[in-house]
Amino acid sequence: MSSHLLLQAVVLGVLTGGVYSLWSAGLTLIFGVMRVVNIAHAAFLVLSAYLSWFAYTELGIDPLLSLFATVPAFFVVGVLIQRLLLARLRDHVTMMSVLLTTALAITIEGSLGMLWTGSHRGIEISYSTSSFSLAGISFPSDQVIGFVLAALTFFALFMLLRHSRYGKALRATIQNPDAASLLGIKTTTIQGIGFGLGLATAAVGGLILGLIHPFFPATHWAWIARIMAIIVLGGLGSVTGAALAALLMGVIESVVLVTLSPVWAGMIFYLVLAGTLVFRPHGFFGGRLAERF
Repeated sequence: MSSHLLLQAVVLGVLTGGVYSLWSAGLTLIFGVMRVVNIAHAAFLVLSAYLSWFAYTELGIDPLLSLFATVPAFFVVGVLIQRLLLARLRDHVTMMSVLLTTALAITIEGSLGMLWTGSHRGIEISYSTSSFSLAGISFPSDQVIGFVLAALTFFALFMLLRHSRYGKALRATIQNPDAASLLGIKTTTIQGIGFGLGLATAAVGGLILGLIHPFFPATHWAWIARIMAIIVLGGLGSVTGAALAALLMGVIESVVLVTLSPVWAGMIFYLVLAGTLVFRPHGFFGGRLAERF
């Protein structure tokens, strides 16, 4: 393989990894706040992709403008799911949340199939179907747009968690919910907002998914496996760890794709997941939960 092709693969891997980081950040945030394994996270990504596609094809609304509706809507839905469903699980939240969110994923998949059938869809808009070259390296417009959106969203999320009163309250809730409650922090409110923020990132991530990849109702099963591998590698509950692991996996996937085959590029996520669980179950980039932001 030539050095030029390798460099091209690395560049595309970084762009892909930036998108993966956004997809993973919302899921690992939810786990850090509530110990909830949200299997439905990728289903919400696909739901957002469908809503952006519908807004563009049926209503003539630019997909980027549709975020002004989908992001607040997903935030509210996230808060309601936490308050009405997950809050009732209490002592068995980690184990039972897998079953509950799997049911949510299946419900979303079935509803999308009923509304828009199982055909492949994609958001094809003029500014996302071209590419440009820089120093002989090709940059697809859709991936660049996705990377920029992901970077801006991730930066806003990181600043909120790191430099706001809510972020401090959230870290305290992650470290010790009982002690945080004794200090006057409304942990139930913090948990609801945390779940809402996680789904709000899925609204942005779903638009990016629709711009870059074709999708259909059952697509989420393939994506949730990749996202889970990334957050385990980064350390469950670590937003920064998820970002670093996502960039690493994006580059590895892209390089394996051009050097071996697409089959191995998909398999690499499962191999990394297995290796992480065997050699470092708490992840390679995360420390204690309270310090992972």
